[in-house]
Parts: sequence; C-alpha cells; structure tokens
Amino acid sequence: MTAPEFSRAERIDTIGARERSVRIAADERERAGLARRFDLIGVERLEAEFTLRAEAGGVIATGRVTGAVVQACSATGEPLPATVDEAVSLRFVPELLAGDEEVELSPDALDTLPIEDGIIDLGEAAAETLALALDPFPRSPDAAAKLAAAGVMDESEVGGPLASALADLKRKLEE
Repeated sequence: MTAPEFSRAERIDTIGARERSVRIAADERERAGLARRFDLIGVERLEAEFTLRAEAGGVIATGRVTGAVVQACSATGEPLPATVDEAVSLRFVPELLAGDEEVELSPDALDTLPIEDGIIDLGEAAAETLALALDPFPRSPDAAAKLAAAGVMDESEVGGPLASALADLKRKLEE
C-alpha cells in the first residue's frame, strides 16, 4: 500500500481521555499530490483542526476541515475555484471493528475509520473529507451557452418518451 500524500499520524497511545487539539496543514508537495489523486487542477490550501480524545474502543476526532481548490468544469474543462469548510466527527476503531459489512447509520452517527498499527492518520482523514465535500460535476456559469455554441444539445432538446417524462418531472420539481 502506498503512503498517502498528506499523512499526519497520531499514535493512539498518546491520546488520553482529556481532549487535545491538533492543527495540521498540507504543504506544497502534499497539495500537488492530492491534486493528482483527486483529479483537480490544484489544491491551494488544506487545513484541519481536530480535537482528539480516547473513548472505549477507539478515538473520537471532531473539528473542521477547510480548503481551497481549483476544479475543472465537467462540461468545458475551465478552471473553477471552490472552497471547503466542513465540520467533521470521526470515530477511529481497530481494524477488526471497522469491517466491510454494511451497517445502517443514523444521521448523527460518526464516520468510522480504522486504527492501523496503533496509529490514526488525521491528514488522510482531512484529505478524504475535502474530496467528499467537493461537487463531483462542477459546471461554470456559462457552460450551457458554450456547449450550445459547440452544438451540444441540452437535456431538454433530446427527444423521445423518456426525455419527455424527465422534462415533466424536472418541471414539477422546480415548482
């Protein structure tokens, strides 16, 4: 397994029941690696602040992940700046408890990540939070006009019964 581009390992035997704050920030090399991994034009900033505390069976990390990235418009490829400011609540548990089985969670449940070899990786947790917070299909404000000028049809211009049904559904949802 390859090491993550942005790793900030914390040994769990140094985390007690008393809360401890940890601030992390990705450097230029780490941001460039994350941009490659997440297929971004660039990662200008990635920072996180976590409050850690040991709890029976694992570690709880709460805090905030902030960042600034440049994504490519999914339609035109134009650079689009985006910012992230996400509250995080994570539970790190031993790998045996993390498991692959499907579990139904309540809306207030904490995301669960594995403790690997007695270590939690706050950098990787911040990187994953950043990636999940981004719009997977960002579009520039003028994407529709540029696509139309290039001869690409809008969804509403595509014919057939399915297209009509989808257009009707879209109108109802917009009302």
